[in-house]
Amino acid sequence: MSLRLTLLAAAAAMALAAPARAQTEIQWWHAMGGQLGEALNALAEGFNKSQTEFKVNAVYKGTYTETMTGAIAAFRARQQPHMVQVFEVGTATMMAAKGAIKPVHELMAEAKEPFNPKDYLGAVAGYYSTPDGKLLSFPFNSSTPVFYWNKSAFQKAGLDPEKPPRTWPEVAEAAKKVLASGAAQCGFSTQWQTWIMIENFGAWHNVPFATKGNGFGGMDIELRIADPLRVKHIQQMADWQKDKIFVYGGREGRSNAKFTTGECAMFLGSSGSAGGFEQAMKEVKFGIAMMPFWPDAAGAPQNSIIGGATLWVMAGKPAAEYRGVAKFLTYLSSPAVQAKWHQETGYVPITYSSAELSKQQGFYAKNPGRDVAVAQLTNKAPTENSKGLRIGNFVQIRDVMDEELELVWSGKKTAQQALDEAQKRGNELLRNFERANK
Repeated sequence: MSLRLTLLAAAAAMALAAPARAQTEIQWWHAMGGQLGEALNALAEGFNKSQTEFKVNAVYKGTYTETMTGAIAAFRARQQPHMVQVFEVGTATMMAAKGAIKPVHELMAEAKEPFNPKDYLGAVAGYYSTPDGKLLSFPFNSSTPVFYWNKSAFQKAGLDPEKPPRTWPEVAEAAKKVLASGAAQCGFSTQWQTWIMIENFGAWHNVPFATKGNGFGGMDIELRIADPLRVKHIQQMADWQKDKIFVYGGREGRSNAKFTTGECAMFLGSSGSAGGFEQAMKEVKFGIAMMPFWPDAAGAPQNSIIGGATLWVMAGKPAAEYRGVAKFLTYLSSPAVQAKWHQETGYVPITYSSAELSKQQGFYAKNPGRDVAVAQLTNKAPTENSKGLRIGNFVQIRDVMDEELELVWSGKKTAQQALDEAQKRGNELLRNFERANK
């Protein structure tokens, strides 16, 4: 064998024997289980297969609250992940966590990754941006409440299965017919009662949740949730509960089974529940429409606001690893990936380009109602009352509102008493947050 061939053979053997170059691992903590967790894991796997330099490890850390508090505790112990999924009510808390976060607009600029903030839906990007429009965190799973109805139950009750109620009085009338016919045992229920019946109710009816533009204007704010319209609505729900027009099914998403099992004919829930409902209700047709409104409320309906979560990049990692985080965020926001995520889950497409791609692919034509969330978010130009909420200690304030609403449902308080107390207790929490973050 010639010397040249011998050297080539030796080089080839060394190449085969050499260990593969180690991938840089990126830790992503999240709060999604079930069908949504499977879809999220698929995103990480898709990125990992698309290149060889980085590997994203998606790690489930429990509820939204557990995930956020765990990440902040991990940062203090210098064991933080690169990214953490935080629900929208944690925005003010994450902004106030001094030195714990790396703003996304800085990350993408430093990594020289293509990044066009103007492609993001205004209702989504505005929630997580500085006053001058710079994104602090990466919009990921954004949702808004929508109205679901069981078409089979409507048909059995003699209602038009293709015509959902538009107003709250129409919801009550439909519920009475459903109950009288035996088509279902309850009229409607709701997920996330504070998000839907207090927070989004305010935006949809253009009434404030708090002073200073719902908290966007500073931390020295006060809640405004004991207003006449909210009191009227919550008291009406309490009265409806006596006749099973409304049935309370628990906090957060614990009420889902009331709709998926057919117990309740109508349901107020996250647009991000649509994919899970489709899996659970294979034999039952349901529709998706905009939230009901009170027709005597001036200017209603306005626009809804988002829920869901965003990805915060944690500070204190090497520049080489941040390059991988930036590449992953570029991958996540690509139209094809974002459209697939939107279509599989029901979360809103966070960019105009992914919404347009979904339309071009015929998704909305084949799945009527799945474009309702975007239509609702963009129903009218946002006002100070409907552009979102930036509230300190919001997780604890939601707990207070939940406690007070449950006292209404159990008949121990009137709506006025409960909302007055929720406002008072919430304002005490706001003062604590303001003092702690001066």
